[in-house]
Amino acid sequence: MNWNSPLLQPAPHIPPVPKEQAQRLYPKMRWQILESTFIGYATFYFVRNNLPIVSREMGISLHYSMEQVGNILAATAISYGVGKLFMGAWSDRSNPRYFMPLGLVLTAICNFAFGAVSSYHVQLALWALNGLVQSMGWAPCGRSLGHWYSVNERGTMFAFWNVAQNVGGGLTGLLVAYSTVLLGWRSAFYVPGVLAILCAIYLLIRLRDTPQSVGLPPIEEWRNDYPAGTRKDAEQELGTRDLLTNYIFKNGYLWLFAFANFFVYIARYAMLDWGPTYLKEVKHASLGEGGVSTAALEFSAIFSTILMGWLSDKLGGRRGMISVLCMIPVLLSYLGIIYGPPGKLWISLGLFGVIGFFVYPTVLLLVVSALDFTSKKAVGTAAGFLGLFGYLGRTVEGEGIGVLVQHYGWAVALHAVVIAVVLGIALLLFTWKLSPHSAGRSGSRYGCAPGGTSRVSELCTTSRRTGKEPSTSPSASTNNDSRAPLWARHSMLGVFSSSTLPLKVCRPASAASKNFR
Repeated sequence: MNWNSPLLQPAPHIPPVPKEQAQRLYPKMRWQILESTFIGYATFYFVRNNLPIVSREMGISLHYSMEQVGNILAATAISYGVGKLFMGAWSDRSNPRYFMPLGLVLTAICNFAFGAVSSYHVQLALWALNGLVQSMGWAPCGRSLGHWYSVNERGTMFAFWNVAQNVGGGLTGLLVAYSTVLLGWRSAFYVPGVLAILCAIYLLIRLRDTPQSVGLPPIEEWRNDYPAGTRKDAEQELGTRDLLTNYIFKNGYLWLFAFANFFVYIARYAMLDWGPTYLKEVKHASLGEGGVSTAALEFSAIFSTILMGWLSDKLGGRRGMISVLCMIPVLLSYLGIIYGPPGKLWISLGLFGVIGFFVYPTVLLLVVSALDFTSKKAVGTAAGFLGLFGYLGRTVEGEGIGVLVQHYGWAVALHAVVIAVVLGIALLLFTWKLSPHSAGRSGSRYGCAPGGTSRVSELCTTSRRTGKEPSTSPSASTNNDSRAPLWARHSMLGVFSSSTLPLKVCRPASAASKNFR
């Protein structure tokens, strides 16, 4: 299937430049890609997170109920989640230099139109459409970083880049709050829209596709950093069916990460979507103080996201363990918001900062974990799959909190968020022992995990040569998989019992023999 116009298709490879020139050009281009994707993704937040900050003022002006505001938030969440999956698959077969600016232009148009109308149903449709085109932001960034930074530096570099959402989200809180004070609530959509158009022009100038499209070798070759069991010539683009079927839907690890992401996103967005309104209604905060709450959530995560990403690399990719430890303070902070002393706005703002400090590293590490268990050619699709579940969680949060607050009050709504956080921690506990090597510790008839170990490579080769299921007995594997029950060895649930049990995480052997990774 070819969804792309010639302009959006991946940039063709050009003849390699001389080795000396490549050594000079590679560091410069890596910085250019990191810089442009950072600024571009931060700008997407200007035209995504602006609504929650002025939702109360807009609702009062247009006579919307709390439930109607929740419906708008839920509409954009579900469209964004669905869009992340399909735009991710599209982006993996596209040129980020044109794909990402196109998304910014389209989301700017949605913001201009949303701010100009006063009809509830029109605004509902426009913000749902905005969510769809917003999903054109993360995937091209993931594709770019996956091609310009190798696996062993992935946690650190993705952590640094991921700060873009905190910078963008935090600046949005300040920009929107104070432009609304000066120019009215409709300016909360006009001003960010103009900035999005300007950033789209900047991306056209600075962003590039793969290293080979500018005459440089693949990142694995340049850094001599090949994931174990991966061929050095694994650079062929994947077909859409191959991406979705063999790299996503048959990947048991991704399903676990996705279900955990559902609940983590409820914890992440509960205070982003409803925090300013909660503070205004319960703590009697001003519009400016409501904007500060968003900035506190976002800016507090900058240092922690980089730290936890770096730490996950140093611990051999034990991203699940770090995620569990991060979610415990998030749980305690929500309990503090519920049971803290009334009238103490500064305590609530501090707890907002604690939530941001610990929840954003978990969001990042779940995505990086998913990328650890798939191919760099499927980065956007894998992230989109997790994003689909994450924004389903945000949909439930956006709609659910609105309904619960309107009928039962804030205390009941916040207790529901606490339950979601507990469920998220419970699922993350099953990822405690997972690392990028886990997918490579056992083999099955489903071929080889991208980035798996040489043991998997051996098992896959045996499977292709003999046509038989490779042995997973203790004599053939060091993790004693044969002791696991049948359901654990041959179903997705196997990941729940041990980080080393075999899962259908990879491509069928017939496909692997054609393009082995």
